[in-house]
Amino acid sequence: MTMESGPGGMGRNTAWFIGVAGALLVVGGLAWLMVARTTPPGIDQERATLRRQTRAELQGADQQALTSAALINAEKGLYRIPIQDAMRLMQVKWEDPAAGRADLLARLEAATAKPPPAANPYE
Repeated sequence: MTMESGPGGMGRNTAWFIGVAGALLVVGGLAWLMVARTTPPGIDQERATLRRQTRAELQGADQQALTSAALINAEKGLYRIPIQDAMRLMQVKWEDPAAGRADLLARLEAATAKPPPAANPYE
C-alpha cells in the first residue's frame, strides 16, 4: 500500500481534507458575517414604550369606530353606525331575504356610484 504524494510530499486524501475543511470554514465565516450584519437591533425600552402607546391609540380608535356614529359622506348619504345597531338593523331588513338583497345592492350602487364625467369644453 503506497501513498501517492504530490510535489510537497502530502497525500491525496490529506489535500482533499484540507480543501474541504477550508471551503467549509470560508462558507461558515461568510454565513456568520451575513447574520452579524443583517440582524436588526433589539427593541430598547423607548421603542417598546412607543409601540405600546401606538397600539393603545389604534385600539381606542377601533373601539370608537365600532361603538359610535359618524358621518362618512354627506353627498352619498353614508353614515357609520355602532355595530350593535347595524346587526339589529340587518336582522330586521333580512327577514325577507329578497328585500334585504335588493336594499343591499341599492346601497352598494349608491355608495360606489361615480360622478358623471365633466363636460368636454371642445364639444
